[in-house]
Amino acid sequence: MRIDLTDTTSSKINKALVQGRRAIGTPAVGMVLTLVIVTDEENAYDALKAANEASREHPSRTLVVVKRFSRSPRDRSKARLDAEVRLGADAGTGETVVLRLYGEVINHAQSVVLPLLLPDAPTVVWWPVNGPVDPAKDPLGALGQRRVTDTYAAEQPIHELTARSENYTPGDTDLSWARITPWRSMLAAALDQLPTKVTSVEVEGEEFNPSCELLAMWLADRLSVPVKRTLSAGPGLTAVRMETADGPIVLDRADGSLATLCMNGQPDRAVALKRRETSELLAEELRRLDPDDTYASALKFGVDRLGAVVEKAEAEASKTGEDAAASETKPAPAKKAAPAKKAAAK
Repeated sequence: MRIDLTDTTSSKINKALVQGRRAIGTPAVGMVLTLVIVTDEENAYDALKAANEASREHPSRTLVVVKRFSRSPRDRSKARLDAEVRLGADAGTGETVVLRLYGEVINHAQSVVLPLLLPDAPTVVWWPVNGPVDPAKDPLGALGQRRVTDTYAAEQPIHELTARSENYTPGDTDLSWARITPWRSMLAAALDQLPTKVTSVEVEGEEFNPSCELLAMWLADRLSVPVKRTLSAGPGLTAVRMETADGPIVLDRADGSLATLCMNGQPDRAVALKRRETSELLAEELRRLDPDDTYASALKFGVDRLGAVVEKAEAEASKTGEDAAASETKPAPAKKAAPAKKAAAK
């Protein structure tokens, strides 16, 4: 069931939700949280699809905040709120409200969202792309107990990850951290099976991949050993090699789906480590609403490491720009003169 509201208010949206529930005979009880998605029109469909799939595990009221910026000065001055209320089969296992904000309302999105939050239920705010520098100080982020970003979707992932480490507030988390949960579980289980001292670690993966950097930071924080980052063609994280007193432990995933765990004195084992969908990552983050101390510790430990990676990226970008400028200013080579025609034979 869908109800379209044009130039409306939060009060009218609440009334539409009540009327819609009565019409389809669905009570409001059973929803465990409010999920606020802050995105643009381009990414709204994919984000809402992931949220609907995650709602099968976490029934929730989903509020999609879409800020519509207009180029026309006349449209920018006109404040308007349009809403699309979805219930029943169109909203997964909960309720969905798509809010489109125009004009001055964009600067007061929290005032629109606040009356629509479920009472006595936690609130989670998710930015699928282009998260704020400090999510806890964002007006919409301040409404949530948990704030979820995705540094992998940013234009400069390592710069984004550096901002997360510098502005971390309890309750912040990132989908790039959820992507390495199976890797962390498998590596911890391997060390439990073979109690030994780790002397060094090597993490292999794509360049400037935030999940690779987070895994390296977590290993360095937990094991207190030097961690080396090597590059590969991907996809994503491809291998982790731990040197121990009893021989190497290698977890290698070359194809992005099936990995091989190699340990000294044991046969090689195939391990399922497929790259997970956004809905699975989001569902994992919604399972816990308390601060993630392990994530916070890894971020704080790796601030210096991230600074070095950012400096390297800036140096490479600067070098690339200089090379491009030099190629533009370099004169084109002169064309060779055409050979003179042979004189006609007498």
